[in-house]
Amino acid sequence: MSAIESGRVVRSYVQTIAAPPARVFPLLCPVREGEWLEGWREEVEMIHSDSGVAEDGCVFRTRAAGRPETVWMITRHDPVRRVVEFARVTQGLVATRLRIRVEAAGAATSSVHVTYTLTPLAAAGAEYIGEHHSEDAFRRDLAWWEDSMNHWLRTGELLRAAAGRAGSAGGEGAAPGAPVPG
Repeated sequence: MSAIESGRVVRSYVQTIAAPPARVFPLLCPVREGEWLEGWREEVEMIHSDSGVAEDGCVFRTRAAGRPETVWMITRHDPVRRVVEFARVTQGLVATRLRIRVEAAGAATSSVHVTYTLTPLAAAGAEYIGEHHSEDAFRRDLAWWEDSMNHWLRTGELLRAAAGRAGSAGGEGAAPGAPVPG
């Protein structure tokens, strides 16, 4: 056997969230993300969840303006270890694995380790990754997600984006947080 080169790209980022892990982890949910991330509620559609929130086997889709639809499945949801993993497919373009791990970083602070593994499904997918998931775009989106969650935890209100910002950290081409879609 030999390796098959697909053009896979891995992007990682560590967020600092001003709340303990027990408060942060439940927010990493396709439903709860709408509480703290501007635009997410308009982009996400739940397809299946036995509990109505994040769990193993939860399926949802995201549709952001100007972006292709992405279908997501939570493949691991471990509140004890504070790890959530997603598989998502943007048809004909990209298959993505998203892994998020939350750990204590002090008495009332969390480190949120976010890793996206993006695999292009065709040449158009490699182009899509280059355009929408460059290192700079990824860091901007994850910093926005970090700022949004910290703002919501501090104030209980959504952080409003500057005019012209496209997508959300959790959305396709933006970030589950998320879950970041796309």
